[in-house]
Amino acid sequence: MINLYNHQGKQVESIQTKSGNTPTDKAVARSGDLVYTDDKDRTVNKVKNTQIQTVIRLQGWKPHGVCNTSSGDILVIMDSDDDKQTKVVCYSGSTEKHSFQFNDKGQPLYSSGYYKYISENRKLDICVSDYDARAVVVVNQAGKLRFTYTGPPSTTNESFNPRSITTDSQGRILTADCDNQSIHILDQDGQFLRYIDNCHLQSPCGLCVDTRDSLFVAELTGIVKKIEYDM
Repeated sequence: MINLYNHQGKQVESIQTKSGNTPTDKAVARSGDLVYTDDKDRTVNKVKNTQIQTVIRLQGWKPHGVCNTSSGDILVIMDSDDDKQTKVVCYSGSTEKHSFQFNDKGQPLYSSGYYKYISENRKLDICVSDYDARAVVVVNQAGKLRFTYTGPPSTTNESFNPRSITTDSQGRILTADCDNQSIHILDQDGQFLRYIDNCHLQSPCGLCVDTRDSLFVAELTGIVKKIEYDM
């Protein structure tokens, strides 16, 4: 089930997914349409006026994180069915444009674990939070590795545990650190700027930033918090 709430926290709409499965990830396109992934039936789906259309059906791969790009394409990070490979694929509609899987040395860019989320920043870099690797991995449009962030030096109680990831209008990268009850904010070149750790967060796992750079944080408790952050 997918639920839509207004800024006052009131539910305004509820939509049953096409398969009945819980969405793996979701994103809102510039058109306002909702896109979600379903790893159980290996599809990427679009919701328009409560009508659901399957736009991508995968074979041999399971979709996880999804985001819409500034050009209107869809980025999907996916694992192979045997959970041994991970790649990012860019789609224009249902057509694959290109994919990224390895660095310049032929090594995998991403771990082959489950929790991975994806976002595009203002520089058009592709930012992935890789839970099993305990890292944020950022590549440019061509898939060339720009940097990997594994947390600032010895300032957290637990190891860096990235879940959801998003970016703001300044190109900054924000990622939820579930075990440390905080949000890490990086600049567009991967330099740590600050934490958001003073909002009584409890296992933050979902993030998005609206057009006014207000941050919305979903907790595992089921609570969504709106946070205004200053740099």
